[in-house]
Amino acid sequence: MGPGTDVWPQCASLDNRYLKECVPPVEEDDEPEDSDNINQPNAAKPPRNLQPMRHCISQEMLAGTSDSKSTNEGSGVKSPQNERCAYLPIFRSGSCSEMGPKPYMEDEYICVDDLQQHLDPQPDYPFHGSFYGVFDGHGGIDAASFTKRNILEFILEDSIFPKGVKKSVKNAFAKVDHALADTRSLDNSSGTTALTALILGRNMLIANAGDSRAVLGKRGRAIELSTDHKPSCTSEKIRIEKLGGVIYDGYLNGQLSVARALGDWHMKGPKGSDGPLSAEPELEEVTLTEEDEFLIIACDGLWDVMSSQYAVTIVRKELMLHNDPDKCSRQLVREALKRNSCDNLTVVVVCFSSDPPPKIEIPKMHRRRSISAEGLDVLKGVLDNV
Repeated sequence: MGPGTDVWPQCASLDNRYLKECVPPVEEDDEPEDSDNINQPNAAKPPRNLQPMRHCISQEMLAGTSDSKSTNEGSGVKSPQNERCAYLPIFRSGSCSEMGPKPYMEDEYICVDDLQQHLDPQPDYPFHGSFYGVFDGHGGIDAASFTKRNILEFILEDSIFPKGVKKSVKNAFAKVDHALADTRSLDNSSGTTALTALILGRNMLIANAGDSRAVLGKRGRAIELSTDHKPSCTSEKIRIEKLGGVIYDGYLNGQLSVARALGDWHMKGPKGSDGPLSAEPELEEVTLTEEDEFLIIACDGLWDVMSSQYAVTIVRKELMLHNDPDKCSRQLVREALKRNSCDNLTVVVVCFSSDPPPKIEIPKMHRRRSISAEGLDVLKGVLDNV
């Protein structure tokens, strides 16, 4: 699917993770919720071997029988032609959120494995979908909590959803940002990063504003699906300086360690104006295949002390042991605390199969190695001189 296209799933009956019949082909364009908290002691170093403050696990098969026909009006959706079957993932998620060494918790997250169960029964959407998000607050919890409660609703209520999914997601980010300025009950100096994953059928749309990160586990390889929006990031630095902002010691205008965030209206200009601090999300679209095993989305408390590849290696190894995404999330948080993460820690792991990842077989090399007669003479001469 090309970068300019929108997301629209192709749904039909599922049998063993495969469609029995594909949707009739569409002509293509030429252009392509939280548990009870456990109090954590404040210490100079992160606490270790403690139970997470909040965690949950849920699962739902993202498939079923749908009589709807896909349409490509204004969306540029590609539909399989001459295919009798197509892969569909099964979604199950686990999450863990812990305060860590900080004296307060400002992270929030959301896991919705089945949008139709989550939504009011009145809308009859012709698809199955899932939604996940992590929100790293700063300047208080107001912005992160408000975003968690409202961003999915804003996406689904957008007038062009689901035909224009990308635009709907961008509109929802902007709507949350403006609401944080207008709602008197909220502290308008509070802000939050926002990273979401909206999955419709096989199509996954990652939207990111801030320094949280989404990483896809693909047969043991880590594929980063988002960019950390740090002020020192080259593309962000150019944008900030072009709009009159400055970066001092890695901080935007000497105050904020991220270049994109929702809220923080004490640092933004009038609504509609372009300022150094942006609320516009960066989008990445992925069509899931059988090689895509799981997704990790986490706030920067994890990525400050761990590489994307190491996180994928841990999750894959854990899934092969117990096949439990909830335990995988806990293990990532424990490992981050062992590495002295100094921030709140929030991790969501989404699996795309009901089975554990397969063992990766490395083919053995059967190539015979030999040495030439000339080489033997040289070696003999060297040994004789020793």
